Formats: sequence, C-alpha cells, structure tokens
Amino acid sequence: MIMHLNLRTVMAAVCTTLAIASGPVRGDEIPLITGQHWIESSEQAKKAYLIGIANVIQVDIAYRAQVGNSPPDTQSVIPRLAKGLQGQTLETVREGLDRWYATHSDRLQRPVIETIWFEMVVPGLQRNK
Repeated sequence: MIMHLNLRTVMAAVCTTLAIASGPVRGDEIPLITGQHWIESSEQAKKAYLIGIANVIQVDIAYRAQVGNSPPDTQSVIPRLAKGLQGQTLETVREGLDRWYATHSDRLQRPVIETIWFEMVVPGLQRNK
C-alpha cells in the first residue's frame, strides 16, 4: 500500500511538472492516439496510456462520491465507461486492443479510445445490464 501511494505521488508530481512545463495547451493540440500509434508503441507505453485512462476514471468516481450534487450518470461518460469495463484488467484491455488492431490493419487511423468504447465498453454494458 505504501509503495502504491508513493507511486501515485511520483506520477502526480511528474504529470503536474509536465503540464506546467508545457504551458497552456489547446484541445486541438492534444494528439489523438490512433491504432497506428498503438501498434508502434512499446508494451510499457501501452500500459501507461491505459493507466492514464484508468486514473481519470478513478478520480472522477472518487470526486462524484464526495460531491453531493454531482450530475446523474446519464450526463457523464465515466460511469458507463467504468461499468462497461467491469471485469477487465489493464492486461485484457491491452490484449484486446492488440488483437483488434492486428485483425483490422485497415483501420489503424481509428482512435484507440474509440476502439475501447465500441469494442469493449458497449459490449460490456450489454453484458452488465
């Protein structure tokens, strides 16, 4: 647990430092990670991407739990994302993305987050009704 908290502290410090050092960023300047990026990335980079998504989900869920007047689940994608990915691990999501892009090499321009949504979250929501 202590190691886990220290890793979070280090990651938060690194992310904050990078955000401050890079200056203000407009939405159109943030690269959208595509299947081409995915297949060219190392296993570590893929895991880091997925950990980033998982952290955003965890932060949003924790925030919603503490805020008494948070919007209903229908007004946020995060609760549906969390529910649709129930039972998945970072490894199963990574493997699923690897398989999907390997069998759909003609769709490498498709954003990874879109692939996660339509190939994992939506089917997961159907299963977890």
